[in-house]
Amino acid sequence: MKKILYSLLVFASVTLYAQKNPNVKFAICNDAVGTVNLFNARKAMVQSTTPYKAAALPTGLKKYSYLAQNGLTEVKYKKDVGTLDWITLANINTQYQLPENNPVIIEGYEFNDSSTKIYAEIIAQAQVKEHDGKKVLFITTPEKY
Repeated sequence: MKKILYSLLVFASVTLYAQKNPNVKFAICNDAVGTVNLFNARKAMVQSTTPYKAAALPTGLKKYSYLAQNGLTEVKYKKDVGTLDWITLANINTQYQLPENNPVIIEGYEFNDSSTKIYAEIIAQAQVKEHDGKKVLFITTPEKY
């Protein structure tokens, strides 16, 4: 009986870790992934935002379709404004002693392309956990900036 309860507990915890957070909306700016909240907090840098539904993504954003469950926003910076710091998922994996080509899970969304750039400020917490039999980095984003 204990084995059954333990198995159910492990299954439930794994299921919770892999669920997509419906409160997180992703945004793409200069071919790097951020969140809508990140750019809302930095409106002085932003020239425009264009939200898209998953079915209507322009060609340049189709490679991010796996993030568009809640829509995807394209952000453009104002001219003569700097950019936020970004990092590739391969570099983040290396920092956590994981293989560069390991997938990374951000708020339940699995990023399989380790060359993907993300804005560093979207990392509130990062933990290495077991997922599908291997160690994977799980990242949560800040609720507020």
